[in-house]
Amino acid sequence: MSAALQVTAFGLALLSTLFLLLATCTDCWMVNADDSLEVSHKCRGLWRECVTNMQDGVRTCDQYDSILADHPVKIVVTRTLMISADLLAGLAVATLVLGLDCITFLKEEPGVKLKMCRGAGVTLGAASILGLTGSVWYAVDVYVERAMLVSHNIFLGVHYDFGWSCWLGMAGSIGCFVASVLLTCCLY
Repeated sequence: MSAALQVTAFGLALLSTLFLLLATCTDCWMVNADDSLEVSHKCRGLWRECVTNMQDGVRTCDQYDSILADHPVKIVVTRTLMISADLLAGLAVATLVLGLDCITFLKEEPGVKLKMCRGAGVTLGAASILGLTGSVWYAVDVYVERAMLVSHNIFLGVHYDFGWSCWLGMAGSIGCFVASVLLTCCLY
């Protein structure tokens, strides 16, 4: 049972870490939700903004001026939280690989391997908190921005909803949390 639980937690942790990395690197945290025009599809991410022309499929992206330039708080906070979550999740997966019973590293020290698995679980828990905080922070800010425009009857032609990168960040964070629970609470 323990070996199956470890392998399940490892698979979930690896997949969730990949989701977090993809969410951080991709550029569709906010997507335009105005379907009446259907001329272009616009996505905003943490690093750049991309527009795809619906007629010919040409995609153009504008990089933000500088990584260190003045950006909205939601961009800076989400970048920081997601990069921290990526690093912690990657460290946890590396630790978990060495702590698995099926790996011959430290085979004669089962207590150390169990501590490595639990340490990886705690690290995954921290990564899940950071990733979920970053994703939800960004999503709430998008919702508040949209609600403010609606409450003031401002129509700019385009309004934004949560993009697939935001959802991917949330899914990766929840996966890290589940793997964390498996490694810290269910592994004896």
